[in-house]
Amino acid sequence: MHDARTLLDLGDEAVRRLARRGYALDLTTVEDLLTRRNSSIRSADDLRAESRRIAHEVGRAARDGGDAVELKSRARELKDRVRVIEEDLEKVERELGDLLLDIPNFPADDAPEGGGEEFNVEIRKHGNPPAFSYEPRDHVDIGEAMGIFDFGRAAKLSGSRFSIMRGAGAALERALATFFLAMHTGRHGYVEVSVPYLVNRQTMTGTGQLPKFEEDLFRTSVADRELFLIPTAEVPLTNLHADEILPTEELPYAYTAWTPCFRSEAGSYGRDTRGILRLHQFSKVELVRICRPEDSRAELETMLGHAEACLEELDLAYRVVSLAAGDLGFSAMFTYDIEVWLPSQGTYREISSCSDTGTFQARRAAIRTKAKDGRRGLAATLNGSGLPIGRTVAALLEQHQQQDGSVRIPDALVPFTGFSRIGADGTPRS
Repeated sequence: MHDARTLLDLGDEAVRRLARRGYALDLTTVEDLLTRRNSSIRSADDLRAESRRIAHEVGRAARDGGDAVELKSRARELKDRVRVIEEDLEKVERELGDLLLDIPNFPADDAPEGGGEEFNVEIRKHGNPPAFSYEPRDHVDIGEAMGIFDFGRAAKLSGSRFSIMRGAGAALERALATFFLAMHTGRHGYVEVSVPYLVNRQTMTGTGQLPKFEEDLFRTSVADRELFLIPTAEVPLTNLHADEILPTEELPYAYTAWTPCFRSEAGSYGRDTRGILRLHQFSKVELVRICRPEDSRAELETMLGHAEACLEELDLAYRVVSLAAGDLGFSAMFTYDIEVWLPSQGTYREISSCSDTGTFQARRAAIRTKAKDGRRGLAATLNGSGLPIGRTVAALLEQHQQQDGSVRIPDALVPFTGFSRIGADGTPRS
């Protein structure tokens, strides 16, 4: 979230920055609402001051036995005028707040230029995509032949874009989540947190999911209590410190959680309808870091390395790209995407996004800092996937498939699965 005064002070520079990501900022509307807000505040303050003066005169008249009828009438008039101004102020503040909540973050100056994913810039590649002496099968064919996927029964239970994993497939999902959590807590220093999967509107607003993306969220209510199913653990993990003041000497904070994620995928119909790449419900190990603003880019590089380490341990070929300004998520100022190689598609597909949001989310969620010398400010927040379970399963099945129909399990994962191969019939094998 932006500060209205800062937007106006930046002026054309704010317009230019947001235009890089395709957003047309209307400074006139911002200025008009801010002017009306400030004018209402001043008017209300002046009237309250006059009301206090008159109340003092009424009290003095009562003590001296004077006539206070006109004074009391004036006091009632002032009270009514203050009420009207306060109602207008509440309306203006709501309009200004709604406008500011709808404005995306500034892209970082070094985010690549461009309006879409075709302008993303490759940073590096790791590993060589596997070469096959046969036509590689996609993860759906592999999983269904093994009997570890059951899309038919998933559709019977819940409709399209749901999946069922069974046997060795379910064990593989569980093993991956445990493996990722063990890496992030044991090697990378994150604190594991078990969080609610249902959160309130304020929590969703804090990280930028609301009000902009309400159509992409699953909402539920019991009686008059509104709650949203989380689209990612970023939401509860970041908001752990909403409305708090954090000692800067304790930063950074690093959190991880394994949760289900729920997304309606509004606007994505017709894309990735086959398999487990784009589901309404999936699970993911999420990474969140909270730090000083001046440290956020270094923290982003650290987080990116933690996500990459997971893929390297699993012997998966991938690449890292820097997202163009026009392809950034709403809250992000700079994002690295990690894309894993899918042999069946002959291309790299996104498996993790690691984003620096600067102070954008912290302003919305009121996550503040205080240094030992008393200086106060806003924290910076970062988030990344480390990693999604379903897409990792798809990459493992495709990159480690064997000609006999079996799938090899990477050595680093064997202690967590208890088997080193899934046979063509879906049987775990040592």
